[in-house]
Amino acid sequence: MTDDTHTIRSGALTATIKAHGAEMCSLASDAGVEFVWQAGQAWPRHAPLLFPIVGRLANDELQHRGRTYRMTQHGFARDSRFAWAERGESRCALVLEDSETTRALYPFAFRLTATYSLDEAGLDLSLAIANTGKEILPASLGGHPAFNWPLQPGLAKESYALTFANAEPSPVRRLDGGLLRPATEPSPVNGNVLPLSESLFVGDAIIFDRIGSNSVRYAAGQGASSGPWLKMSWRGFRELGVWSKPSGAPFLCIEPWRGYASPAGFDGEFSDKPGLMHIAAGAEEVLSFRIEVGSS
Repeated sequence: MTDDTHTIRSGALTATIKAHGAEMCSLASDAGVEFVWQAGQAWPRHAPLLFPIVGRLANDELQHRGRTYRMTQHGFARDSRFAWAERGESRCALVLEDSETTRALYPFAFRLTATYSLDEAGLDLSLAIANTGKEILPASLGGHPAFNWPLQPGLAKESYALTFANAEPSPVRRLDGGLLRPATEPSPVNGNVLPLSESLFVGDAIIFDRIGSNSVRYAAGQGASSGPWLKMSWRGFRELGVWSKPSGAPFLCIEPWRGYASPAGFDGEFSDKPGLMHIAAGAEEVLSFRIEVGSS
């Protein structure tokens, strides 16, 4: 344990969290299975937190009361150092509060708390965003965990699928230049199953902005050799992004979101941007997701 990282353990599972970005950088079993993408040339992150925006704003600019602020894709939390609030055997918590640095980018008062809890079956992450100011806090919040794809070396990537809790027939959204295209596309989900392939991501992320499920299972086909699997479930999040790079990158991101990129053509007042939470002064929003893991 160092000031930069903290490892929590429960049963046969361990998870390691970094102070930088409050980012989970490992979720592993004693059997030698690492579920989290270990960063690399294809993508240098593991599981960043997205705040105060999810996606991109037009021209990377936030407009508020006649002033323009520089706000790059997915916000600044992923590149900020959080303070440790708790460091226990199976649980830890980290906090990021507004500062002179953040207010130069985002002129609002806030406190973001990320609490990781590990049990024998998986990991819970609770994200609490509190409005510590005197005006409405407009914000988005999201997870961006990347998992190894394949989870078991030697298995074909195309042998994997996402199985949602419910059928997902609603059209999906796509991006153009990082902004939300106005037109929808047919859902690539067959019933409740999305067969995975690199070609799915030629058009960037698949955005489920009308998701009907609150959980999804990521696994290879059924059978004795299907190997490790994981299930993600979420509360409070209203959208889901699924992303990888179509160039053979060995990871898959399953991303619970509360918010999304600006629609193409929108460059108005930030507080009017679609998809935002609007948190009253003194109030708090709590969103969470859980990653259960196993091997079949």
